Amino acid sequence: MAELFDRYSRLVYSISLRVLKEPSLAEDVMQEVLMQVWRSPGGFIAQRGSMGAWLAVVARNRSIDVLRRRAHQEPLEGLTVAEQPRSMLRSVEDELLMNQVRSVVMQLPEDQQSSLQMAYFDGMSHSEIAERTGIPLGTVKTRIRSGLSAVRKVLQA
Repeated sequence: MAELFDRYSRLVYSISLRVLKEPSLAEDVMQEVLMQVWRSPGGFIAQRGSMGAWLAVVARNRSIDVLRRRAHQEPLEGLTVAEQPRSMLRSVEDELLMNQVRSVVMQLPEDQQSSLQMAYFDGMSHSEIAERTGIPLGTVKTRIRSGLSAVRKVLQA
């Protein structure tokens, strides 16, 4: 469990914080996600992708679930988000990777760009994207899958 935490806690926390914009909720989601892996490691299937990518999706989905449960409570606007302390090297590496991802995403067709933006940076579900844009759900899923595939190919090269 310690190795799992050391390796993936920052990733899960940062994704949760980006969606939730509240450090205490992001910490709770991080703990839930990592405990889920510890209790049920069979949920991860290595043939489908890396552990990090799978945890990123699980963290995002769990964070969206938290937002939906809290929708009837007071709004999250106006809260201050404190960043988790990070090393300078880690910050530089993350910034280089994000610049590379942004560059690849900017080369994608506009429909894939907007679908990825809404799904991964605005925290919307596929159904919400379909509803907002008036595009069929299957088309939304295809655009996101195609965009992610293109980004993955470039980053693996």
